[in-house]
Amino acid sequence: MAGKKKAEGEAKKPKVQKFGHGKKYLDALGKVDRDKFYAVDEALKLVQETSPVKFDATVELHMQMGVDPKKADQNIRGTVNMPAGIGREQKVLVLAEDGDAKKALAAGADFAGLDDMIEKISKGWMDFDVVIATPAVMPKVGKLGQTLGTKGMMPNPKSGTVTADVEKTVKEFKKGKVEFRLDKDAIVHIGFGKVSFKPEDLKANFVALLEAIKAAKPSSAKGTYIKRLTLASTMGPGVKVDISSI
Repeated sequence: MAGKKKAEGEAKKPKVQKFGHGKKYLDALGKVDRDKFYAVDEALKLVQETSPVKFDATVELHMQMGVDPKKADQNIRGTVNMPAGIGREQKVLVLAEDGDAKKALAAGADFAGLDDMIEKISKGWMDFDVVIATPAVMPKVGKLGQTLGTKGMMPNPKSGTVTADVEKTVKEFKKGKVEFRLDKDAIVHIGFGKVSFKPEDLKANFVALLEAIKAAKPSSAKGTYIKRLTLASTMGPGVKVDISSI
């Protein structure tokens, strides 16, 4: 009986599930001083050295901004041409009438069209990274506001994705032009290269991105514009950057 009761008692014990990071992440984390703010060059080097994954991870920037995202005139948004590219080719969709759609495809766009593409997107198709549209078709594209808007992919004049020159814009995004924007928590999140990049190339991209974000500062923004800046690789530990070193 005692043995039976013991067995029943053991059966009633809840299973304990262990949560936490893997050994590779913990090893990488051990190389980063969580209380230290690193100079830019040192931070970039550390991010490359602490990538815990087997694939060529993306190097990411996470920047806390001193603006109010609830104010329309403080919604930071823009684009930047990455000098060294981003380590992969972006899939570009162009929403335009027949003539411009053909020009877009000739310039390297992956997809181009209007009504057929709008219908596909409405049904859930999202196999693209960038959406470009001509001004003439924006009344139709506006119907996709809830679909593309929630993904941060709605064409917008501020980001240069609403344009009459689809050929030039397609080529720019194919070469490594990327869009940055503020999220609801006043943070800019964006990848700007790969851990396999040469240090000088990663630094060039970082500088170009930082200058573009600085240039996008709203005139109504008061106080400290850049509050905190952290770099990290995909699934890697964050490395705090000393803003005064920028």
